[in-house]
Amino acid sequence: MGFITPSEQPVEPQVFLQLPLRERIRILATHWVDDGFGTPRVLHVVYVLKMLGLYFGVGLAITSWTTVGVHFSDPGTWFDNIVVYQKLAIWLMLLEVLGLGGAFGPLCGHFAPMLGNVRFWIRPGTLRMAPWGRHVPGTGGDERTVGDVVLFLAVLASLVYPLAIHADLVKHVPVGTGPQELVPAYAFIPILVTMPLMGLRDKVIFLAGRSEQYLPIMLFSATLGALVLRDGANAGDFLDLVVAFKIIICIVWIGAGTSKLGLHFVNVVPPMVSNQPGQPGFVKRMHYRNFPDDLRPSRLAWFMAHVGGTTVEIIIPVTLLLTTNNTIALLGAVAMLAFHIFITSTFPLAVPLEWNVYFGYIAIVLWGGFGDGFDASVYNIWDFHQPLLLIPIFALLTFGPILGNLRPDLVSFLPSMRQYAGNWASAIWLMKPGVEERLNELPLVENQVDQLQRMAPTPYEKDDAEMTLQKVTSWRALHSQGRGLFSAAYAHLDDIETRTIRDGEFVCNAVLGWNFGDGHLHDDRMIAAVQKRLGLAPGDLVVMYCESQATPWLNPPQEYRVIDAALGVVERGTWNVADCVAEQPWLPNGPIPLAATWTAPGYVRQQTLTSGQPTG
Repeated sequence: MGFITPSEQPVEPQVFLQLPLRERIRILATHWVDDGFGTPRVLHVVYVLKMLGLYFGVGLAITSWTTVGVHFSDPGTWFDNIVVYQKLAIWLMLLEVLGLGGAFGPLCGHFAPMLGNVRFWIRPGTLRMAPWGRHVPGTGGDERTVGDVVLFLAVLASLVYPLAIHADLVKHVPVGTGPQELVPAYAFIPILVTMPLMGLRDKVIFLAGRSEQYLPIMLFSATLGALVLRDGANAGDFLDLVVAFKIIICIVWIGAGTSKLGLHFVNVVPPMVSNQPGQPGFVKRMHYRNFPDDLRPSRLAWFMAHVGGTTVEIIIPVTLLLTTNNTIALLGAVAMLAFHIFITSTFPLAVPLEWNVYFGYIAIVLWGGFGDGFDASVYNIWDFHQPLLLIPIFALLTFGPILGNLRPDLVSFLPSMRQYAGNWASAIWLMKPGVEERLNELPLVENQVDQLQRMAPTPYEKDDAEMTLQKVTSWRALHSQGRGLFSAAYAHLDDIETRTIRDGEFVCNAVLGWNFGDGHLHDDRMIAAVQKRLGLAPGDLVVMYCESQATPWLNPPQEYRVIDAALGVVERGTWNVADCVAEQPWLPNGPIPLAATWTAPGYVRQQTLTSGQPTG
């Protein structure tokens, strides 16, 4: 790839678009091995500058302006003060809600303009997704109102307030700890009120703010922080707050690590490494079994996934949570910093770069702070001043991951802590000619083929733009659920070769303004909202959708459903994940076996294939 130009396509686009779907997937999946998404290098520079400058630089500058003990010109103070943990969490949540965090730019399906989120959420008439519209009075409907916009502006103001307010001095800290400051506890109350209310009206905004990550920090800052700052507080109150912050980050790590148990995650690592700029081609190919004929994960990929990934995310955080030894604490913190640096270096699709920077950096603050940092022999779970409080703290923080793994249909993959586990609710959209263009009739929506054709600094030709978007569906096919989704598509549609096929997550970014791997945002509820506005005929838009696999370490069948925009859900069924991971991305042996468990009355598949019958 060039600095300002995307990488050269492996086949001339005009020739490519005439090929059968299976061959197109094979070509682009193979090309992904060496090339990743193929975006110009200048975009990686933009992401790095945004990550280090806008988030880290500006965030630390704001912290230094509003605190006495943190100085922008003195890096040592960045690690010695717990207030940095609070301020950077608030700042990052604000960036995420605005769309300047992970949802920014081409790697998240925002090509021109590169900003989604706020553009959609300050405009009445755009689509919104209420989580329990049928059950919570006053939240029904799918259209944004002036009231929703006002509530969203209140969310923004609620995040600006604790950022701008000056920190209070903590009067009592454990012996050996330098002077500390905290954001006043009352400053967190507005966001703890406005964000849940916003979530009831539009779960997209709630999830975009990564509320499952940052609201617990703010909740404990408001509750335990109030104890610390009250008259009569003692050193134990401050210790409890710091330990609670440690528990939060460890639960996130352990939850993510646990979710990677099963058959999915090893399939995530090779395409992730393939998107890493500067990684030698031979290293990328080593993560596949036998390039270019066999693109299943190699033993190296398994080692990277389950030793460098799963084991690290479980064993080291458990150790950090339990240790009272400073050396072990520092080594563990450095290991987690390296872990997050590696993830950041791959520029994964959905680009959660700032999140990784935050977690890696805060690991050093909480377990290896310089100078009078938070000594592990003092700040540990065994010395928690009010041990009975540990019960509600752990119950609150583990509720989402436990329920989300038992009943993934009820919980977004984000509160379930399945970050990049490969076990995602996912979908592919299969549209008859002309349907994608009609998406532009939705408020503020522009389909991504059109966006790419005016992307700066190097606009794409139309066929080249089409080929680029098909690369995303081929990326999906490199993952376990992609092979199941394409199998369902082959089994249901006899005109699949003539249809426009898009990855549901990318479509969701164009229609709702945001997505980060959460298929619940573009399930049958969102499709019904699109249908209400476009009035498509039966068969115009057919979506193959799969739910996350429950308890993946037990490997039960994974559920799928087929959604016709005009008819609703027309089929439910299951597939075995083992069948998915045993096949190549392009399904050379035909679709994997599907077991239909329910079919809508009167619905008949356009095409029924046996499991071993190839289709072209």
